[in-house]
Amino acid sequence: MITLKTGQTITPEQLAEVFKASAINRPTEDLQRLETMLQHSNLLVTAWDKDRLVGVARSLTDFSYCCYLSDLAVDRDYQAQGIGRKLIEKTKEEIGERSALILRASEEAMAYYPKLGFDHVDNCFVIPRSF
Repeated sequence: MITLKTGQTITPEQLAEVFKASAINRPTEDLQRLETMLQHSNLLVTAWDKDRLVGVARSLTDFSYCCYLSDLAVDRDYQAQGIGRKLIEKTKEEIGERSALILRASEEAMAYYPKLGFDHVDNCFVIPRSF
């Protein structure tokens, strides 16, 4: 049985492991950077199979107007079980109805998010990171 937790502290090593297991492209070898990512997130929803971290939804939000879902990752062994959907639903519950939930999808996930109620928008701009 999968348990969702909000605000559960995780280590950079745990985050790296779930990123690797999910095949999401993140800097998994840079634990300091992952630590900083965790420290500066203000909404973390995690999925657990007993004591094993199997999913993460990491967001930055003001809990009033908008929420940027920066990372949605589910271990490949646990995908196609609705865990990603549950992580998003819990994130939406935490931010409330007045906040927009925004994310940037990888090419591989472009067909996934509309199934969860996300609208595709073209009015987005990005200044890419240098590395």
